Amino acid sequence: MRDYLYDGSWEGFLTCIYHHYYQEPAHDIHPASTYQHTFISSATQVETNEDNAEKVYHAIEQKFSGYDQIRLYRGFLSSDPEKEKILLDYLVLGFQKGSSIGMHHGHPVVARFAKMEKKVSFEVHRLQGLVRFSQMTGDVLYAPITPDHDVTQLLAHHFCDRFSQENFIIHDTRRNKALLSSQGEYVISAFTPEELPPLSQEENQVRALWKTYFETIAIKQRTNRKCQRNFMPVRYWQHLTEITTPLGESPLEAWENPLPSNPLILDID
Repeated sequence: MRDYLYDGSWEGFLTCIYHHYYQEPAHDIHPASTYQHTFISSATQVETNEDNAEKVYHAIEQKFSGYDQIRLYRGFLSSDPEKEKILLDYLVLGFQKGSSIGMHHGHPVVARFAKMEKKVSFEVHRLQGLVRFSQMTGDVLYAPITPDHDVTQLLAHHFCDRFSQENFIIHDTRRNKALLSSQGEYVISAFTPEELPPLSQEENQVRALWKTYFETIAIKQRTNRKCQRNFMPVRYWQHLTEITTPLGESPLEAWENPLPSNPLILDID
C-alpha cells in the first residue's frame, strides 16, 4: 500500500480512488502541494484523468445513490486536514455495503464522515442567512465571506436563484476565489480585492442609516452576548454592516467593547 498524491481537485481525488481499485490499494491520499515525504513513506503522484474520475463518479451513483454523490462532494469541500482519508475509508466501506451505507450510523467510518459533511452543510446554511451585499459602482453587488470550508460553489444555486436579475460577486477572501454571477449564470474564478470597483455613494448612505437604526432600536438592559454569539459566531462579524470592528481590532477584541443588543440578530441564522 502506498500514499497517492493528487492536484487537489475533485477529479484528481476520484482518479486516486480509481488507482486504489485498479492499480494498488492506497494507504492514504494527499494533495501533492502539502505532502511531507518521509524515509519510510512510499508515495506516487497521480495525474488527473477525467475519464477514470467519471467512471468512479458513476460507480458511486450506481453502488451508493445520487444523494451520496452530493454528500461526498460536500465532504470533499471540507477543510479537515484528514478529509481524503475519511472519504477513502467511507468509499471503501460503501462499495462493500452498497446503498445501505448511510444507515450504519454507529460505524466509526460512517460517523466520522457524517460529522465532517454536516459541518460543511451547516456552514452553507449559516452563510445563506449571513451574507451581506454592498452596492458597488457599476451596479454590481459585492459580498465578502471568510468561511471555514470551501463552500463558495455550494452557495451558487441559492443566490443565483434569488438574484437572477442582478450582477453580484461573493468573494471568499480566505481562498482568493469568487462566485461571479450575471443574470442567473455564474462562474467560480480566482479573485483579489484589487479587482473591485469602489463603493457607490448610495451604499455609504444606506450603511450609515442601517447602523443608526441598529443602534437606536437596541435595548441595552436586554443585552445577551452569549445568545448573540451562539446564533451569530464572532468569526462572521467582520463582514456584517451593523457589527463592524474598528480598523486593526480583531472581532474578539471588539467583543469586549460595548455593542448594542439587537433582538433581530436572533432570527438571522
